[in-house]
Order: sequence, then structure tokens, then C-alpha cells
Amino acid sequence: MQDRPQTWDRTIALAITGASGSKYGLRLLQCLLESGARVYLMVSQAGQVVLKLEAGIKIPARPADAERYLAERFAARPGQLRVFGRRQWTAPVASGTNPPDAMVVCPCTTGTLATIASGICRELIDRAADVTLKEHRKLILVVRETPFSTIHLENMLRLSRAGALIMPANPGFYFGPQTVEALVDFMVARVLDHLEIPHRLTPRWGRDGA
Repeated sequence: MQDRPQTWDRTIALAITGASGSKYGLRLLQCLLESGARVYLMVSQAGQVVLKLEAGIKIPARPADAERYLAERFAARPGQLRVFGRRQWTAPVASGTNPPDAMVVCPCTTGTLATIASGICRELIDRAADVTLKEHRKLILVVRETPFSTIHLENMLRLSRAGALIMPANPGFYFGPQTVEALVDFMVARVLDHLEIPHRLTPRWGRDGA
């Protein structure tokens, strides 16, 4: 990653839900903070469980404690990382008067996919995604499931037509990855590309030896 700028001029909302693939979300959080972006983070209850199972990370239940823990872990600058509770309706992402520049759900469960596609806002993640869509900001959904049912595919099509970018967690192998971390970086790099955030996580096709 490049050296961190002194100020940030982009705000990215990041939601980590309970799909397998929590390492994608953690790595994306790290890269966003290193890029200098301000990050509004939301973690579902199931997301907290999967983070503990897959990454060995136990995020504190209270948003303020989680914010301190993650800010220290990823060396975030003061005010750069905000963590919001599941029903913290006073969060900036809950209103179209203060939407983020973009939102990523990574990984995204098919349950979260269905809720967003239906326009149902039971928790802050759902509402933040709804706001992102209605304000015509970029919404990226890193869906992790296999196989996809017809219902899953119809929900993805519905959201694609509404303006969301559907990006299933399908890492490529053409660059010769040797580690799980390299596969994670492949997906994170694709997300960063669509957020227009520079990175050096993976080689570019046709150059850098790819």
C-alpha cells in the first residue's frame, strides 16, 4: 500500500455479515484505513460469530469498545474509524442527508442480500444499503454462497437493476496464488478497483508479470 495521506476525503461504509469469508472483510477494512479513507463499520451479530470462528477475532459487543479495539489493531488515526451498533439509527449512514461515498457488504450473506433486495430495513446494515441505493451511491455486495438458488439469483438481478454491483467472492487463479492471503487480496483488490482506491495488492493483467 502507498503511504497514508495526511487527510481523508472519502467515506466508505463497510458491513461485515455472517457469510463465510470474514477475512475478506477484515483485509478490506485494513486496506481502506491504510488508503486514508474514513470508514463507517457495521458488523452483524452473525458476523461477529464468524469472525471469531474463521479469524480468531472476538470483537467487543459495545460499538465504542469495538471501535477502540479495531482502531488500535489497524493503527487508524483518531476519528478515521467509526463503529455503529446494529440498530443505531442515529448513525450517519441511516439518513440520505449524510450518505457515505460508497458502501460495501463484505462478505454478504444471501439473507442480507434478500433483505436489501426487498427494501426491508430491520437493522442498520439494511438501512445503510437502502440509503446508498436511493441516493445513487455505489453499493458493492460481495456475496458468498454456493450453489446459488433461483431466489438468490433473482435477488441479485433485482439489485443489479437497482444499481448495486454484485461481486461474488470468486478469486482468480491466473496469477499463481500460493497462499490463502493471496486469494483474499485478489478479491479485496477488485473491490478497491471499483471504489477507485489505488492499491498494489495484485499484479495487473498484461503487466507486472501477469
